[in-house]
Formats: sequence, C-alpha cells, structure tokens
Amino acid sequence: MEKIKKRKCCNCRRLFTPDHRNRDRQKRCRAPECRKASKAISQRKWLRKSENKDYFKGPENTKRVKEWRKRNPGYWKRSGSKKEDALQDSLNLQPAVNTDNLSQNPSIVLQDFLNVQPTVIIGLISKFIGSSLQDDIARTIFLMQQSGQDILYYQPQAEGGDYGCKNSHFTRAGP
Repeated sequence: MEKIKKRKCCNCRRLFTPDHRNRDRQKRCRAPECRKASKAISQRKWLRKSENKDYFKGPENTKRVKEWRKRNPGYWKRSGSKKEDALQDSLNLQPAVNTDNLSQNPSIVLQDFLNVQPTVIIGLISKFIGSSLQDDIARTIFLMQQSGQDILYYQPQAEGGDYGCKNSHFTRAGP
C-alpha cells in the first residue's frame, strides 16, 4: 500500500494529510474555516451550472419542497440538536431598497425581497400565515407592503369619501 503524501491546503497553506478515500481530489484540510471555504466554493460552482440556476425559484420548485416536506415530517425539528440552526444564512439589515418595481413582479424570491427584514419578522410572518415556504412568505410580505403603502400614502378625496378606510389586499382563509 502506497503511503499518502502530505499536501498544502489551498485555503490556510498548512500541510495536511488528505483522507485516503479522497486523496487525489482533496484540496483543503479539515480545519473549520477551510471546510467552510470548501463548501462555499462548491456551492458557487453548483449554482453556476445552467440546470441549477432556478432550482430554488418558481411554482414547480415550491411544489417539490411541499412534497418533500410531506414525505419527511418533522425533519426541521432536529430532536437531538441543542442548537436550532436555520438551513440558510441569516438575513442582515441593509439599507432599504426602492421596491416600486415589485408591483410589476409580485413573484419575486424571498432573498431578493427581504434583504431589509430581520429574521424575527420572517419568523413572525411564517407563524402568522402558517407556512414556512419562501414563496408564501414573499407573497404575504408583498401584500403587506401594498397595504402599508395604501395607508401611508393615502390621498383623501376632496368631497366626502371613505375617511381613510381602504379595502385590504388580504383575503380571509377561514369561514
């Protein structure tokens, strides 16, 4: 059996012994920061492929996620885990963006639409609507934004009118 030679990690530049099952392909050591860099690179490579561009977008993928969740109930609860990690990175607060173009495209994806919302708001909306699917949350926030703009930018009629009462964009789900 051939002895495995040490090689230099592409990330931290330290010498390491590659795993014997992956010795020809392993480029980074097992240090946490190097593993994180390796994962980020492989994710970017995966997303660059044309067949993966819209993997997380659109109604057919929402359906795929719903079906997977039905087949795997309770997966997200992670009964043995002490730390509740999200499947995605946290959304950081950023300056507000102009959302005028959202009225033409209400089917925008959650990450594009919610870059200014803290994760607590996302969780609250998820509990409020009873769904954790990104498309459902994005649609609800779009409708909330429309209602908010209607309230904030309401121009009362000169003669009479409805005294600021406007119909909501929301529809009742129950009886």
